Amino acid sequence: MTYISSVLMGVLQGVAEFLPISSSGHLALFQHFFGGENYEETQMFFTVLLHLGTLISVFIYYWRDVLDLIREFFLGLAALFSRDKGVGSRTPPPARRLVLLIIAATLPLFLILPVKEAVETAMNNVTFVSVALLVTGAILYFSDHMARGKKNAKTATILDAVLVGFAQALGTLPGISRSGSTISAGMLRGFDRTFAVRFSFLMSMPAVLGANILTLKDVVEAGAFNWELLPVYLVGAVVAAVVGYFAIRLVNLLANKGKFGAFAWYCWIVGAASLVAGFVVK
Repeated sequence: MTYISSVLMGVLQGVAEFLPISSSGHLALFQHFFGGENYEETQMFFTVLLHLGTLISVFIYYWRDVLDLIREFFLGLAALFSRDKGVGSRTPPPARRLVLLIIAATLPLFLILPVKEAVETAMNNVTFVSVALLVTGAILYFSDHMARGKKNAKTATILDAVLVGFAQALGTLPGISRSGSTISAGMLRGFDRTFAVRFSFLMSMPAVLGANILTLKDVVEAGAFNWELLPVYLVGAVVAAVVGYFAIRLVNLLANKGKFGAFAWYCWIVGAASLVAGFVVK
């Protein structure tokens, strides 16, 4: 791997991780039609660093929220086990409610574990990925036409969070955009558009961090460390973090203005083209 390829992968990771176009779907189509290298198999450590790079971009963009969430998580635990019975009965602050909402939204991901192999197999099914991209386009198109909601961390319910969590579980399918489906689900549940984006990215942190820890465990067990390439890998991770930060800003801007339609047309075009090409190119 060269520095140029590392930078390119960093750019792709930063863009596709947050823009609602399904990074997994694009990776699957690229590998099928162009025989691209599967970095998740051949460069597992690099894959971990790329995802950590985009995770860092979420930390940086929402650093105030992250600090509040960490603080309120431990304060909430302290209140839960406090001998002062009046502490637990008080209305929790918005940041503590947000912690509970994120935990509730993460639970549906456990439903994917029994079908994890089937989801991974779907990566090799061009027809499935193409149709999923068409579905993503429809989700994005209708999200632009949803009424503007007003729910935020103070008023969103556990049921709202769980339903958005189901959208995140759906987003594990190749071709279905995680960010697009979760932001749209939030809007459908009446979330304020800014909060829908914010909640989507904050709720992704436990899932991404957990997946990276599991992948890193596989890397350690396989001994797939190449320390000579570490500087090259780090460049890609830094690029992914920088590009990811600006991608988050772009998604916020477009969501607020109801401009996901451009991504809808993009997903429709790519999905339709790959669907046709799938029958031609065997």
